[in-house]
Amino acid sequence: MATVHTAAGAIGFLEAGSGGVPLVLLHGVGSDKSVWRPQLDEFGAARRTLAFDYPGYGDSAPQPGATRDTYATALWAALDGLGVGTAHLCGLSLGGIVAIAMHAQAPERCASVILADTFAVHPDGQAIYDRSVDASRTIGMRELAKARIDHLLAPGASLELRRELIETMALIDPASYELGAAAVWLADQREQVTPIRCPTLILCGSEDRITPPTLSEELKDRLPHATLVEIAGAGHLPNVEQPAIFNRVLAAFLAGAEANS
Repeated sequence: MATVHTAAGAIGFLEAGSGGVPLVLLHGVGSDKSVWRPQLDEFGAARRTLAFDYPGYGDSAPQPGATRDTYATALWAALDGLGVGTAHLCGLSLGGIVAIAMHAQAPERCASVILADTFAVHPDGQAIYDRSVDASRTIGMRELAKARIDHLLAPGASLELRRELIETMALIDPASYELGAAAVWLADQREQVTPIRCPTLILCGSEDRITPPTLSEELKDRLPHATLVEIAGAGHLPNVEQPAIFNRVLAAFLAGAEANS
């Protein structure tokens, strides 16, 4: 684990590998950079691969009032500090929202965009936000994590994975979680999505109940050039539920994007 210092404060990150076009990994609202270890291990063998914490998460300094655009600005600053120009952006859930915001700020720096289990606007976003924030305030992050785990994962997820995810979510600062929840569930980025012209991959777990496949299909309608892949046997976190499939699909997409660049 390490931090890079920016004008927005310290930003925590994990890094593996070197060379190639870097791959940037962006986590969801209830996790941190550690959720990307299967991808750091896999893609770090062939290219520079970086997983970041948003402000207030993990090893990153908090920013009062942070928004999805604040996160995007902070991560571009972190990439500047690490000497990264162009990169592939891979975001899951909130990470997809942040990837869209990062593209809106600097489209010329995006080699490709990967949007996993995310959306442009969620039809039930306000209700999800209200429930999540109320629970974080009344029962605390650990109990919220325990209550949410069955909704996050497809049936059959291992007990070890469940425990890891609960522990990660339990450690999130409640104030930072509230900002992250607003950033994802209250997002409406329909206008920011349509200008995306770089190679785009849309991924979704077939059993995702939080951002169901219909929302990925709506993204595809807005991005006709995008490739849409549904990952069987995965819920909201296919990168850790079905890492071999997730990695194989992502590797094929990156190879194709770079071959055609």
